[in-house]
Amino acid sequence: MSAVRKTVMSTLSTIVLAGGLAFGAAGTASAATCPSTASPKIDGAIAGWSLSCSGGAVRVSGWLEDTRMDGKCAVVRVVGGNGEYRTKQACGSGVREQFGFTFAGTNSAQVRLAIA
Repeated sequence: MSAVRKTVMSTLSTIVLAGGLAFGAAGTASAATCPSTASPKIDGAIAGWSLSCSGGAVRVSGWLEDTRMDGKCAVVRVVGGNGEYRTKQACGSGVREQFGFTFAGTNSAQVRLAIA
């Protein structure tokens, strides 16, 4: 195989792999507008949340739970459509935490469940 062909094949393989990784990571995030709900589950954490709008603001409220005894925490990260950022953690297997965040001047938010 020529050096040029090897380079092209390597580059294409990298692009396909990166696309697959990005798709896999997207399964834990939810970018939405009002009204909407989500109930994601990943290895080590579960959560449920809803978005509601009123008076020019979006409210993201719900819960998250750590489901593994691994020394890590379940984390919900919320970025409002206005750029503001908030987080909530639940640490320790079986620990469930409630959260509620309001973001003014928008009707959307991106919510992500992760392990940290």
